[in-house]
Amino acid sequence: MGEFDQPFIGSEALASGALNRYQLRRYYRAIMSNVYLDNRVEPSLRDRTSAAWLWSRRGAVIAGLAASALHGAKWVDDDSPVELIWGNARSPAGVVTRDDLLFEDEIQQINGLNVTTPERTAFDLGRRDRLGRAVERLDALARATDFKASSIEELAAKHRHTRGLRQLEKALALVDAGAESPKETWLRLLLIRAGYPRPRTQIPVLSPDGRRRYFLDMGWDDIKLAVEYEGDHHRLDRRRFAYEIQRLEDVAEIGWLNIRVAARHHPADILRRVHRGWQARSR
Repeated sequence: MGEFDQPFIGSEALASGALNRYQLRRYYRAIMSNVYLDNRVEPSLRDRTSAAWLWSRRGAVIAGLAASALHGAKWVDDDSPVELIWGNARSPAGVVTRDDLLFEDEIQQINGLNVTTPERTAFDLGRRDRLGRAVERLDALARATDFKASSIEELAAKHRHTRGLRQLEKALALVDAGAESPKETWLRLLLIRAGYPRPRTQIPVLSPDGRRRYFLDMGWDDIKLAVEYEGDHHRLDRRRFAYEIQRLEDVAEIGWLNIRVAARHHPADILRRVHRGWQARSR
């Protein structure tokens, strides 16, 4: 693939003599107007983000989930739409343009691309979609960038007439960079909405012999009650499965009650089990 292993503007490649028209048609395909990619490459979110920026003639600023992914946030689906802050409503499929107010200090460069800062990205993500989804996205961005809620609040003060500020305020109050997956965020919010005190995340504990250090997903130190989400990787990875057996035994030996939650557990059943555990530990 060589020089053109990333999205590029076709007319620029022709004008520079790097490619002729036959080569452009034969070996590359247009993934957006005048933006090409090697035929053998299935476009990733990173490719589509770069292509969208090139489609804007390098005039747009990448925002939203695409910006979050560039900042290192995980759990961003590869088919997520690419958001651009740019005054052009006629965007190609898979691209969303927003003619939003944007200040210079809300923009930075990542690998040559103009991207909203972590704070501005959080400001946008926290205002949109339902509250739970917004918190999931903010958790992922906070884990990658360690942004401070106070910085987002200062930024919001400059955008007083922007829609969604009330939800943003609620979302920022719930953000926790300790979440290691969207499901952990969902579980934490389930507990908070049920009226439990906000659980601490990534609680460090030592094995009985002091030789192994573990981190519990979330829980309450004072009563030694933990609640953890068990993903499929715990069962599918044999080494991880064996590790988890020893970890659970060690955690129980040092006095913790660990409530395990899996994908098929109904919220009502989860809360019933947590309630039993809370009552037992409170006594």
